[in-house]
Formats: sequence, C-alpha cells, structure tokens
Amino acid sequence: MIDIVEVRTKKQQREFLNFPLKLYKGNPYFCPPLYGDEKKIFRADYVYYDQSEAVYYNAYKDGVMAGRISGILQRAHNKKTGEKRVRFTRFDSVNDQAVADALFEAVEKWAASKGMDKVFGPLGFSDLEREGLLTKGFDQPSTFEEQYNYEYYQHLIENRGYVKEAIWNESRISAPDAHDGKLERLADAVMRRYKLRYGEAKNASDFIKKYGDAFFELLDKAYADIYGTVPFTDGMKKMLISNFKLIVDLRYVCIVLNEENKPVCLGLCFPSISEAVRKSDGRLTPAALIRLLKAIKKPKVIDFGLIGVDPEYANRGIGALVAVPVMNILENGGIEYAETNLNLVGNAQIQNMWGRFNRVIHKERCSYIKNLEV
Repeated sequence: MIDIVEVRTKKQQREFLNFPLKLYKGNPYFCPPLYGDEKKIFRADYVYYDQSEAVYYNAYKDGVMAGRISGILQRAHNKKTGEKRVRFTRFDSVNDQAVADALFEAVEKWAASKGMDKVFGPLGFSDLEREGLLTKGFDQPSTFEEQYNYEYYQHLIENRGYVKEAIWNESRISAPDAHDGKLERLADAVMRRYKLRYGEAKNASDFIKKYGDAFFELLDKAYADIYGTVPFTDGMKKMLISNFKLIVDLRYVCIVLNEENKPVCLGLCFPSISEAVRKSDGRLTPAALIRLLKAIKKPKVIDFGLIGVDPEYANRGIGALVAVPVMNILENGGIEYAETNLNLVGNAQIQNMWGRFNRVIHKERCSYIKNLEV
C-alpha cells in the first residue's frame, strides 16, 4: 500500500530532508546540500516565498518512507514567460514505478488546482538551486552545485509521460597540452577594440561594494532568456552575497568593465567543497568545518558558478576575456582541473569557449515536461 502525505509536521519535515541521505548512503558520487540550508525551505520567511509557493510530499510504502517530491509555483517565471507551469524538484524515490507515479500524481493534481497546465523539472526555485536530472555520468562525483540521482530515475519519470525539454552537458576542463598564445592575443584585441579592462578589488567585501548592484544587473540581462531563470529579488541578492563572502576567493573571480566602468562580462568560480560536505552528510560538524576551510583555502579543483556576458557584447569574442584567467589558473594556480557544471547544449558561446581547453564532456542532465489534462 502506498500513501502520499503532504509534509506538515516536524517529523515529516525531517523524513523529507533525511530520505536522500539514507537512499544514497555509501554512494561515492552523491554530494548532499548543506543540511542547514535545506531546512530553510520549511520556514515561512524562506527567501523564495515572496514570489513562489511550494508543496512537499512524502511517499510511504507499507508504512516505510519510499520517496519524496516538491512542487513549486514560481510566479516570477510564469509572469516572465506568460506560461502556466509548476516545477517539480527534490524528487527521490526507490526503484518502484508505483511510488513514483503516486508522487507525480500528487504534484500534478496540486498544479491543476492552481490553474496550471504543465509540470516540468527537475528545477528549483531559481537556477541558483540544483537543476536537471542526471542522464549520463553516473560514475562521476557530483559537485556541490549538482544533484546526483540513480540511473533508474529517468525511466520512472519518462514512464510517467514526461518528455525531455532541455539538455545540459558538463565538462571537466584542464590546461591544453600546448599553449600557443592565440587566446591571449584574441583577448588583447577584444580589450583594445571595445575599450575594456579587468575590474579589481581588495577582497570579497570590496568587490561587493564596488560592483554589487551592477553585478546583479548584468546577471539579469545575461540570463534573461536562459531556460528556467528568474530575475533576482532583494532576498536572492542577499543570499548570494552571503554565500559569495563565505567561499569565494577573488583569485577565481573575473569581471570586465567598459569605459563607463560598467560590468559587461563576468566569470565566477568556487573552490570545490564537495568532498568536505560529502563526508558529513551536509552537516557542518567541527570536523566538516575544518575540511571546508581547508578546501576553500587550498583547492585542488574549482567549480564554475556563473558566467555572464552583456547581450550587447555577445558574439564579439568577449568569452576570451574569461577564458584567459581560467587558463592562467589551470596552468599556474595549482589547480588540477575545473568543473564547468551545467551548460545548455544549445548555448554555442559557452560550448565554443571550452574548446580552447583540454575538455572531457562527462555528464549530461535533462529537464522534462508534461502537459496536464485540464
């Protein structure tokens, strides 16, 4: 017997949060989110609830927890696109089609009750959250920014009638075997032609003080038409700034300014903290904090977080201005390799940029969609 229960009590919340930790216990590829951050989804003042509403369900089979799912009505996204969509996210399940069907049925009914006609995902409240279902690369460790899932998830979702809507790939990049200087010459020519320069800052706080507002303005412009994105709210900005100050090292941040001193391009990388987080199930124990600080101070791997180009400067070779600092880091910064995280397959600008490096495409993720009968 399968029971679907809307999460309301503290006990049900704990079961929702702990289920993936139990499902992936001992799996070397799964990286949990920070447990304390995940708990915030059940707070009334959670940063996204000023523009969204969400529902959470647990599935029990014969009285034992067997799955979970969340539905999100992201009003800002629907307003931007003119569509009537609900997102599904945080889907985890045992390999049982009946359990998966019951979970998706609950979200689909909730979406219909809100007047929506489509369900799609996995997508969180914004692209700052984990997104996409892993469809290739099940033997690759997930970065901290990604969600791992078992291979059977794809079959559970497709058997429910969902079809692929968007595809991302992910790459592991390292410095090329031969460095001919072409990239630097291209970057120099672009800088001179458009009168650009790299921005500077003393530390993370100084960076935010100098470029904070313009930083978010650029991101909103650069990501306006990107799949699944939503405009930044004040709460989202505050959250990103807080995370920025915690783990960002300015050695891995690049911002390009025009002659009016406005940002036109940026690249943001993070020291990889996946190993530090994985060993403690996402809980910040004293031992985990020591590992985390060590990973931030002396990283062996870096993860790409954000790359944005002002649309007015698109197709002008601006990507080279991000690629050059990355090349220098990989050649001289003691970094073994970088993880690109998710790049839309159809984004030619970013796909072409990685062609200048030693590149291995090692993962693929997809977003699915289903039309509801309303």
